[in-house]
Amino acid sequence: MEIVVENLSELTRKLTITLPKETVGPALDKAYAKINKDVKLKGFRRGKIPQSVLENNFKAQVENEVGEKLVQDSYFEAVEKEKLDPVVHPEITEHKFTEDGTFLYVAMIDIKPQIELKEYKGLEVEKPVVTVGEEEVEKEVTLLQRHQAVLQTAEEGHAIALDDVAIVDFQGFHNGKAMKEVHNENFSVDMGMHRLGKDFEEKLFGLKKGDKTLYEITFPADYPNPAIAGKNVEFKVDIKDVKVRIKPALDDEFAKDIKPELNTLADLKEDIRQRLQKAKDDTLQGDLNDRIMHKLIELNPFEVPQRLVNFEIQEMLKETEENLKRSGLSFESAGINLNDLVEKNKEVAVKRVKGDFLLKKIAEVEEIKIADEDIQRGYQRIADQYRMTLDEVKKYFKRREEILPFMNELHNEKVLNFLREQAKFTEVAVTEPASEQAEA
Repeated sequence: MEIVVENLSELTRKLTITLPKETVGPALDKAYAKINKDVKLKGFRRGKIPQSVLENNFKAQVENEVGEKLVQDSYFEAVEKEKLDPVVHPEITEHKFTEDGTFLYVAMIDIKPQIELKEYKGLEVEKPVVTVGEEEVEKEVTLLQRHQAVLQTAEEGHAIALDDVAIVDFQGFHNGKAMKEVHNENFSVDMGMHRLGKDFEEKLFGLKKGDKTLYEITFPADYPNPAIAGKNVEFKVDIKDVKVRIKPALDDEFAKDIKPELNTLADLKEDIRQRLQKAKDDTLQGDLNDRIMHKLIELNPFEVPQRLVNFEIQEMLKETEENLKRSGLSFESAGINLNDLVEKNKEVAVKRVKGDFLLKKIAEVEEIKIADEDIQRGYQRIADQYRMTLDEVKKYFKRREEILPFMNELHNEKVLNFLREQAKFTEVAVTEPASEQAEA
C-alpha cells in the first residue's frame, strides 16, 4: 500500500492511497466468482460464464462493491501507519481501478487539533443569584386557583372576559390563501394564558357566543411557531361557545385540597416558594456551566476541524427537523431557508466542538474518568425524569449508539463539576422582569 499525505491546512489532510494489484486482483476475481455462481445468463450454464462476459454485464456493480470494501479494509490501516488522528469519517472524493491493476482512492480527513491548555483552573466567573419574589408566589397561587376552578356555560349574551374559556373555530390566511397549518375547530382559548399569543386573545375580548370576526396579526420573526413567524396572518374566527370559571376561595381548605399534608394557605405559599427557588437554582446551574464554558473557550483559543463543525450543524438541523415533524411541519412548509439556518447555527456548532475538545483535554490532564457510580447516578436521573424504572433505562442503553453519547455527556459533566469546584465566583443579583399581566 502506497500512501501520499498532503497538508491542505493546519487540520486538513489529503490522503492518496494506492493498493497494489496483488491485493486488488484477487478481490475482483473473488467478486466475479461469486456472481458466476449466483447469476443465470441465457446461453450459459450457472458457474460457467466466461470472465469477459461477466465484465461486460457486471463490471460497474463489481467495481463499486469491491472498491467500497477495499476502502473499508485499508483506510484505518493507512491512518494508523501515518500516525494520524481523524475526528470524523473521511470524505472519499474519488476512487478508481487503474489500467495497471492497482486501485487508487483519495480520503479527505480532518485531524484532532493539538491543544495547549493555558487557563482552566480558577476561572473568574460571575454567578447570578435569583430569589423568588412575593409576586411570583402569588401568581402561582392564582394559577392553582384557576386549575381548581369549575367551568360553567356562560349565560346568553355574556361577553368574553379574562379567565373565561372561548370555544372557537379559526382559519388563518396569508396573502389571501388559507394556511393548512393554522386551522382548528372547537379549540379552547383560555383567556389570559396567551397560548395562541396575546394579540390573538385580545381580539376576542367582548365578543359573544355566535359572533364571527376577522382580524390580522403581524407575528415577529422570532415567533416560536415557524409556520407564522415573520408573517401577516389574517384570522377568521367563529365563537362557538363561552365558559366562565367559578374559582374556589383562597383559604386554608384550598391549601389542603392542593396538598393534603399542608395545613394553611401560608404553608402552601412557602411550599410554592421552595419549589420555585429550586427550579431557579437548577436553571442557574445550567447558566453557570454556560458561563464557565464561554470563559474556557475565550481563554484557550484554537482552530477546530471544519468537517466536525459541519457534522455538528447537521445534527442540529436533524433535531430541528424532528421538532418540526412533531408539529406536522417541514422546513419548506415552515418557510425556513436551510442556508440561513446553517449560518445561524454555525457559531453555536463551533462553540460546541471547541467545548468538547477542551473538556476532553482537561479530563486527560487531570485524569478525570467515569466511575460506575457516575453511570448509576446518570441512570437514576433519567429514571426520575421520565418516570421509568432503572431496568428500563439500562435496557435502553444496551445499544452502543445510545451508550456512547450518554457516556460522553456524563464525562463532560464530571469535568464541568471539577471546573466549578476550581472556579472563583462573584455573586451578582439578577433582577428578573416583572411578569406580563393579562389585560382585558
